[in-house]
Amino acid sequence: MGITAKGRATRQRIVEGAAVHLRSAEPGSLTLDDVRAITGTSKGQLFHYFPGGKEELLLAVARFEADRVLDDQQPHLGALTTWTAWRRWRDAVVARYRAQGAHCPLASLLGQVTTTPGATEVVATLLEQWEGHLRRGIVAMQADGLVDAELDAGRHAAALLAGVQGGVQVLRSTGSSRHLEAALDLGIDRLRREPART
Repeated sequence: MGITAKGRATRQRIVEGAAVHLRSAEPGSLTLDDVRAITGTSKGQLFHYFPGGKEELLLAVARFEADRVLDDQQPHLGALTTWTAWRRWRDAVVARYRAQGAHCPLASLLGQVTTTPGATEVVATLLEQWEGHLRRGIVAMQADGLVDAELDAGRHAAALLAGVQGGVQVLRSTGSSRHLEAALDLGIDRLRREPART
């Protein structure tokens, strides 16, 4: 028998409560007793929804945080069809990671569940979806004649995403968003270039 709507809501409440706590806590500090206190759930309920214990719960929270990475970039990421939309997306990414600072909830969570089945899939799925949004935006701009039709949309989307990830790592180490901004600005500027004339 599948989980009921009430059960799904309870499970989601546990995940969201744990996520809120982890965003403000030291990495690795979450205990199941913390989760019970935060969410008002019993030990029995926790193990009913997360029979694998803490690792299963942390993996569920990691999936939730991965979804937030993309949600925080909307509606811009899903509508990259104008230069204004690209600029707004760029600003949303910079704002998100500036606010996050050195502490990355997703990295912290995945660091704790590296041997848990599905941990690698969380990151792979996030990056695939993110890159897909960027690629579709570039293709839409090509269809409207705003980007060189010869540009490899998939390769450029991959490069933009790699630039974001590299810039975020530098920001986490130094506290400066300069490298992240440079990667985004140069990547978007490359899209704006006129096609080469022969």
